[in-house]
Amino acid sequence: MKALQIKKYGEIKDSLSINEIEKPSVNSNQILVEVKAASINPIDYKIAQGQLKELLALNLPVTIGFDVSGVVAEKGTDVSDFEIGDEVYSRVPQEEMGTVAEFAVISADKVAKKPENISFEEASGLPLTGITAIQALEKADIKEDNRILIHAGSGGVGSFAIQYAKAKGAIVYTTTSSKNVDWVKALGADRVIDYKEEDYKQVANNLDIVFDTLGDYYTLEAFEITKEGGVVTSIVGPPDEDSAKIMGIPNYQLPEELSKLVKEKSVVYKHTWMQPNAAQLNEIKTMVEAGDIKPTVDLIYDFKDGIDAYEYLATGRAEGKVIISLT
Repeated sequence: MKALQIKKYGEIKDSLSINEIEKPSVNSNQILVEVKAASINPIDYKIAQGQLKELLALNLPVTIGFDVSGVVAEKGTDVSDFEIGDEVYSRVPQEEMGTVAEFAVISADKVAKKPENISFEEASGLPLTGITAIQALEKADIKEDNRILIHAGSGGVGSFAIQYAKAKGAIVYTTTSSKNVDWVKALGADRVIDYKEEDYKQVANNLDIVFDTLGDYYTLEAFEITKEGGVVTSIVGPPDEDSAKIMGIPNYQLPEELSKLVKEKSVVYKHTWMQPNAAQLNEIKTMVEAGDIKPTVDLIYDFKDGIDAYEYLATGRAEGKVIISLT
């Protein structure tokens, strides 16, 4: 079968190639998915560029990708929740990375049936961004009427988080660039802040939750606009103690500047290191079928143009998800 693989670390065009590899086989608790579409994410090309070598040891060459939708082609002897021919989707665990390929093997407990009212391409764009947003906002204990700022509302995680927060009854502020204001507003945000024209800290303040998707100084600035007892929930800032354990960082403590802000402002700081979760995929399925969540797809590339897809994603200009189609 054909697979898009990382052959060496470096620039995208040099590190990736489409190779012919052996079709994988399943063990007793896995399913073999005939891939119809695979969503791509920044973590993929960061791995290819060698940015995550310290955290993720790979034996190259290795197939790239974590998001997938497709059809069950085979199943292990212990798999009872799926049948051959079921349409499914998943964010695969780290050890099963390799979804940009004609077939992918996945642990059955990390898979869910895909929403019935959307295409394979749309479904493949939901797992990583959706699960990430849900886990981050659940850690913040999001409730009806909470006032929340979601940074980068036109990004994959941000666009899902806006819709999820609105479905929970929250009052949503979000930041984006001028060209995306109308598009993000259509996702349901109550107040869209054009960061090129406005200071977001003057518009959104005394918030219950800030969802930090940008990191660096944005993580620290979040404490300026969160009310006492509020929550800063981040997917890019420094780990908290729980995330550090998941990431295998021993004897971890919050950076001094961040720890000081937590104490001074009486604000809770949470960090999410996303973990694959089939129950949350089923929650996404229900919300999509109910119309509460709509997939946001920017461009769809043919498999043969997969390297071009990653180069486009790395420009940072995508509005929604970038998809590689194998249909």
